[in-house]
Amino acid sequence: MTALDDDVAARAAAWIDDDPDPAAAAELTAVLAAARAGDPDAVVDLADRFSGPLEFGTAGLRGPLGAGEHRMNRAVVIRAAAGLSAFLAAELPGERPRVVIGFDARHGSAQFARDTAAVVTAAGGEAILLARAWPTPVLAFAVRQLDADAGVMVTASHNPPADNGYKVYLGGRVVTDAGQGAQIVPPYDAAIASRIAAVDAVASVPRATEGWTTLGEAVLEDYLVRAAGLAAPGSADLRIVLTPLHGVGGAAAAEALRRAGFDDVHVVAAQAAPDPDFPTVAFPNPEEPGALDLAFALARDVSADLVLAVDPDADRCGVAVPDAAAAERWRRLSGDDVGALLGAQAAALAVAGGAGAEPEPPVLASSIVSSRLLARIAAAHGLRHRSTLTGFKWISRVPGLAYGYEEALGYCVDPAAVRDKDGISAAVRVASLAAALRAENRSLDDALDDLAREHGLHVTAPLTVRVDDLALIPAAMRRLREHPPTSLAGSPVVRSVDLTLGLRVATPEGHYDVPPTEGLLYETQDGDRVIVRPSGTEPKLKAYLEVVQEVGPGDLAPARADAAARLADITADLRRAIGLDGTAAGTPTSR
Repeated sequence: MTALDDDVAARAAAWIDDDPDPAAAAELTAVLAAARAGDPDAVVDLADRFSGPLEFGTAGLRGPLGAGEHRMNRAVVIRAAAGLSAFLAAELPGERPRVVIGFDARHGSAQFARDTAAVVTAAGGEAILLARAWPTPVLAFAVRQLDADAGVMVTASHNPPADNGYKVYLGGRVVTDAGQGAQIVPPYDAAIASRIAAVDAVASVPRATEGWTTLGEAVLEDYLVRAAGLAAPGSADLRIVLTPLHGVGGAAAAEALRRAGFDDVHVVAAQAAPDPDFPTVAFPNPEEPGALDLAFALARDVSADLVLAVDPDADRCGVAVPDAAAAERWRRLSGDDVGALLGAQAAALAVAGGAGAEPEPPVLASSIVSSRLLARIAAAHGLRHRSTLTGFKWISRVPGLAYGYEEALGYCVDPAAVRDKDGISAAVRVASLAAALRAENRSLDDALDDLAREHGLHVTAPLTVRVDDLALIPAAMRRLREHPPTSLAGSPVVRSVDLTLGLRVATPEGHYDVPPTEGLLYETQDGDRVIVRPSGTEPKLKAYLEVVQEVGPGDLAPARADAAARLADITADLRRAIGLDGTAAGTPTSR
């Protein structure tokens, strides 16, 4: 039987005494009492709650709600706000830092935002609190529009209902380069974390009861004007089904589309209103199986032309198109598919605006695990391309950025206004492209076929290994380093890169600008590529597979079949090389 650790019990008791939230203190008191009484589940629960502070990193904070140092709660948020305020004071001595604060509709979000405003105000900063639960892109927009030195967004994005999080942006006078208004990266994360660690007790953190500014509807209005203005002039004859998946993006996305000229928008009623319990979906993520079932049902009922989905904080955008061959008569486009379509659109717009003639042409950027198709699109338009680490904190700070995307449904189509992924502005751009194609009796699938014929067929798929024992992940990475695959799908591996050494080279597929990170990259003689890396947020090993096949002007079906077969072989070879049970292979993202 697991015994209660005396140190854990003492830390829990001290936390209870210092907790500013009576409900959280009562929750932890009950767990501690049960653990002291010998309840084994309570002992394990308490040990997890005090397994170390919830780590503040480049994603800020994210974790399950609950009392204790390893949970999201008011005590943890107040400490984080105090650490952020101390960091800003050190960066701007003698100045009054400006911090804009937003929040979504998750459990605890509004309170966490108010606590942050109270701490920032008491520390001498100018706290600006968004009036209501609004999408993350509105907060990111406000950081740049208000020239704020920092931004805080309380959200856990598309995580399960039990989670919440705390994203931090830096800009204004703190970050003045291309990353102004983007999420934090090293060394800022470590500097803020050290300030958080220096907070000895929540009781020692001053909190104001008033003095911050509440930012009303004007910022949302300015954001909507900007987002709607991204639509190309012309026909908007398109019937759209939209779902916000119980998040805060529904009203804003529908209004942006309406202002862009799309009046025939049908919102999934059961998922329209913000609901922190996400009752109709297992996971509120447009990528997850089943998440779009209600949207597909409505699309069939109204004979829609396009399905758009934004995740709960509306920074991601999912897209689906009619497909008579699909089981539900609708097919989700992959993040790489949409990334390429929006990339080609962005490249054409940049060239039309004369950008290609500049001494330093604009940049199209994508994460290293995303398809290499964007690099070919950039080259064909006389633009530059950069591959970065995964995460929009890296993509959005690329100098000269005109457009960026990552395969996890994140798209930055207006970096001058929002230095982050933005599902709402991406939805406007997708709808605009679909409408323009429809006016020519063509479709998004036709546009994807055009890209394949011009730049080669790029077929991608994920491979995920979920584990219960986290120690299995570094063991698998070590095994791959010691015994790397020598061939994949019968083609010799001609390039093997340990990404812990970084990757900063120019290739025919653009420029890699990737600082050291945990991961492995393999390329074959046939031009296929595999990247393996541990997930940064979940207990799983992730692999990203891509097959590239040059095609002719005719029917693409044979090439797609060949590419899918090669991808299946690579999946099987890689699964054996990883050597873990429970591997779940993804499916090709291209038709």
